[in-house]
Amino acid sequence: MTGVNLLPTPDVAIADADVADALSRAVRIIGPLLDVLWGTDPLQVKRRSGRGDGDSGPVHKVADGIGRALNAAEVPGTRAWDELDTDARIHWWVRRIGALNTVAVAFPGFLGVLANRLPIQDLLGFTNQAVILCAVARELGVTDHDQQVRLLAAVLCGRDLSAAPGSRVSDPMSDPMPDIPRNPAGIAKAVWKLVGLLNAISEELAKRPHPRAPFRYLSMLPVVGAVAAYFGEIGALQRAAGKGRKWIAGNLGQRALQA
Repeated sequence: MTGVNLLPTPDVAIADADVADALSRAVRIIGPLLDVLWGTDPLQVKRRSGRGDGDSGPVHKVADGIGRALNAAEVPGTRAWDELDTDARIHWWVRRIGALNTVAVAFPGFLGVLANRLPIQDLLGFTNQAVILCAVARELGVTDHDQQVRLLAAVLCGRDLSAAPGSRVSDPMSDPMPDIPRNPAGIAKAVWKLVGLLNAISEELAKRPHPRAPFRYLSMLPVVGAVAAYFGEIGALQRAAGKGRKWIAGNLGQRALQA
């Protein structure tokens, strides 16, 4: 769903090159962002067994408690994460990180039908799906920058950027990977920049997988619309992840496991 234009504007078709450029820059932020989510462990507690390991001091007990909590949540980098298969890891990204991000995506639904006049929900939803799709790709072994760009273009924009086999969709040296600080402020800044980059292709945002019709209608109601929007966006995110796996299997010759 797109917002209603308050002023008439000419229709301008966005070229594949423009979409590729915006998505390429987005992937260059998403990659390091996922690295931060994966690798951040300032207290070195992810690999703790939670059994004390011979240390019984108060500091070690606190560290063990944090380690147990992280393992219970199967956070990437923990021993529990090591035991997960590909299906479980993809499910984690969709149901844990994706579900958390969806809170922000669904929040405009609090305004009910007024939210349909604002483009913010599509923008946030598109951003959330882009991040999770890149995480899914990585779990399936797809780490190549161009392949991830083509994946996002196909699933979220319905565009095929692989018309010229072997050609690159971007110049990897024109926009280097950012160095994202491993703290909440650094992560928030990176996400905000990502949202700004994707807003440059605003006409493409409405092409992403959307909540199904019942959730869309319920989201028009004030207050409760946020709840309906949340569950609708969760379903849309799951479908986007499923489409991503099918695209990878069909275009990159990799086996797509059932989501």
